[in-house]
Amino acid sequence: MGRGNQTNKSLDAQPRADHRCVCCWMPEIMLGPRVRKSPYYEATVAAGVSAFTIYNHMYMPTSYGDPAEEYRRLTERVALWDVASQRQIEIVGPDAASLTQYLSARNLAGLKSGRARYAPICDHDGYLINDPVLLCLATDRFWLSIADSDLGLWAKAVAAERGADVQVFEPDASPLAIQGPLAEELAIDLFGADVVGQLGFFHHVGVELDGIGLVLCRSGWSKQNGFELFLTDGSRGVELWDTVMAAGARFGIGPGTPNASERIESGLLSFGSDNDSRTDPFEAGLGAWVNLDGEYDFIGKTALLKRVESGIERSLVNVSFADDSLSAASLPLEHPRAVRLDGQVVGELRNAVWSPRLDQAIGIGLVKSSASAPGTRLTVDIDGVECSLVVASEPFGTPRRLFSAT
Repeated sequence: MGRGNQTNKSLDAQPRADHRCVCCWMPEIMLGPRVRKSPYYEATVAAGVSAFTIYNHMYMPTSYGDPAEEYRRLTERVALWDVASQRQIEIVGPDAASLTQYLSARNLAGLKSGRARYAPICDHDGYLINDPVLLCLATDRFWLSIADSDLGLWAKAVAAERGADVQVFEPDASPLAIQGPLAEELAIDLFGADVVGQLGFFHHVGVELDGIGLVLCRSGWSKQNGFELFLTDGSRGVELWDTVMAAGARFGIGPGTPNASERIESGLLSFGSDNDSRTDPFEAGLGAWVNLDGEYDFIGKTALLKRVESGIERSLVNVSFADDSLSAASLPLEHPRAVRLDGQVVGELRNAVWSPRLDQAIGIGLVKSSASAPGTRLTVDIDGVECSLVVASEPFGTPRRLFSAT
């Protein structure tokens, strides 16, 4: 998740005096009716949000001004995230299950109410267009909890084309995440041990908190353990935020955002940042969640079968910087950079961050398969500085369970 793609260079904004301050300079984001505010927007402003990005046509916080403390809060205590921009696409009706299966490259057989699955979605050419978590609310009702793309329009078009007996729409459902090693204790305080104890990973249940209706799911975009509270009445966002903050005070809770350093340490995909528009799920490392051997059809299946037969051309890889030529002040990257092997361009460095835990720069590269073997040494030019990279053998931290079984 990167910086906002819709910006306004205010007359009062700090001008760039020279190239040395590029990494510190951030343009303002124009507020206006074209971009939505989340139900938690006013609460995040009161909590000291210092930067937003635009995600699914909604403002999403990206910083509260102290990256080091926000990382510690996530990895040592518990953080509260406004992730309402992770919008839901509801598919409901007699043909909901069959349409959802046709949309997804993942085999959804056996998915029960109260469970969720990671479900990559491709276009007809087999390229990844979203990587949602699919929540089954009933046998004929599903939520696609989406990354940043207009998947709702895609799902509507596919439903109409197939004459599916469904409704496809965006419901009033806005997740608020609690993430961190103490998130479980906080959730027990909020909802009770009986409720929390029954929730395995990617399990969800309808609950109320002080009369506020929620869908509580054990999930979230970190490896630190946590939950997403899907608010189903957007008028009560600030109330929910304040309630969770008050309950979490004894656990050292504070505001945070999806954390780029922690997710790269953990090997979690950031759709739209790590991949380009012509990346298939195998290149993105999502082959374990693509089922080509089933009898059912899905969009992109034919193209993916041909691609597997001809060989996957690129791979998403974890990389570490092999020297100290890049400092924390130069990160994160604002755009991808060409990566070279023996002087020849072999792909891109899609993301790079400073890892507080490893005390070094690490990143994600999308490179030719011939350059993806662990230990391969690559180079990248960042603002005139040639940096050495080494392809890592695995993520820098233990991946969360999403990348093993769900």
